[in-house]
Amino acid sequence: MEVSTAIRNRRSVRNFKSDSVRKEDLRKILNAGRWAPSSGNTQPLELVVVKDPKVKKRLASAALGQSFVAEAPISIVVCANVPRTKRRYGERGSQLYVIQDTAAAAQNIHLMAYALGYATCWVGAFDEEKVADVIEAPEEVRPLVIIPMGKPAKIPREPPRRDLEDIVHENIF
Repeated sequence: MEVSTAIRNRRSVRNFKSDSVRKEDLRKILNAGRWAPSSGNTQPLELVVVKDPKVKKRLASAALGQSFVAEAPISIVVCANVPRTKRRYGERGSQLYVIQDTAAAAQNIHLMAYALGYATCWVGAFDEEKVADVIEAPEEVRPLVIIPMGKPAKIPREPPRRDLEDIVHENIF
């Protein structure tokens, strides 16, 4: 699949079939996240793959009751090991770069999952402390994105987008 096809056609899906995610596909998807760029190659990425129904239910509760987090066959919690980047870049690294780095990894995960026939949704609305507790994250590891994933039961229509001419500015805003 062309990258441009994945970028254009991927949707945020909240309805999943009960089909499991093939082990070899999951490995490709996780590797796509691992190969994302990171500031100074500090690689703050940590991934927690949640399959256990009880843990997924607790995760959904921490995600402000978004039940589809528990209904997906798996949910991937994308985390940042903050000290890895902070050591090199100080506060800017811990407050900004780790977020950018994990966002790049999450995007790669979404695109690879789509290319392999899976659906995902970017979940950023959650209680960070509760999610950290659910996944038993060490104190220095910060959960930043939850990605429920599975075969789509229902695919939403293409959402409206602003015209390119409305968002691109040359030289100055």
